[in-house]
Amino acid sequence: MSEKRKYPKKSPLILILEFVAPILFFSIAVVAAGISLGAAIYSFHSLTPLLSDAPTWIKFPGTGVFLAISYYVYGFALMIVSPMICLVLGGRLKPYRGPAVTPAAMGWYVQATLVMLVRYSFLEFVTPTVYQQIFYRLMGMKLGSGVYINSTAVVDPSLIEMGDHVTIGGTASIMAHYSQGGFLVISPVKIGARATIGLRAVLMGGVEVGEGAKVLANSFVLPNTKIPAGETWGGIPAAPVDLAAYRNKET
Repeated sequence: MSEKRKYPKKSPLILILEFVAPILFFSIAVVAAGISLGAAIYSFHSLTPLLSDAPTWIKFPGTGVFLAISYYVYGFALMIVSPMICLVLGGRLKPYRGPAVTPAAMGWYVQATLVMLVRYSFLEFVTPTVYQQIFYRLMGMKLGSGVYINSTAVVDPSLIEMGDHVTIGGTASIMAHYSQGGFLVISPVKIGARATIGLRAVLMGGVEVGEGAKVLANSFVLPNTKIPAGETWGGIPAAPVDLAAYRNKET
């Protein structure tokens, strides 16, 4: 019989972090959202006097339009405020492998908190546009020219690199982390120039996709997989696909 792996007991510091850290991250989200909402409230109060003498049939839809404008002010402000807070609090990531709850891993939680806040409250409305890419760049992502990202499921942007003319399909998930053996592993993801990641495909930490390579839709690329340039991979888990043999079989 194989011996069971023994894990060290949690230190008092780790036990304290497990309870205190979530409150800190909630506070970070509150501050980022609060500053951005402040900009939205200011814009709304600046616009509403324009309707003070308007008839009712104009005032109510006009107020609705001003509220919608204020929401977009909130969203764009959040996409600027969040990277600033992330940078100040050390949210730019470095490769890491170790316990998920340690002081060394706190930067990952900072970045994840801010990315999720933007993603679930606004990012869908500017995807795929240049504004989405500006946000990812501000969060530390390295992007080449002509990149097309039709997904908001991009996590750990400061450890993701995409070359020129990369295409990311709708709702594809790219994350520079994974869990293994009870540890959190943070590892860069690199996608070479002209590579294509298909609809709803998943790329995990440590994955490298070579230039001109393709990952087919709904595929799951395991952590630390290296896909050579020009190859097509697909499936769960993703593996090389012989497209020529597939075409010959069809004919």
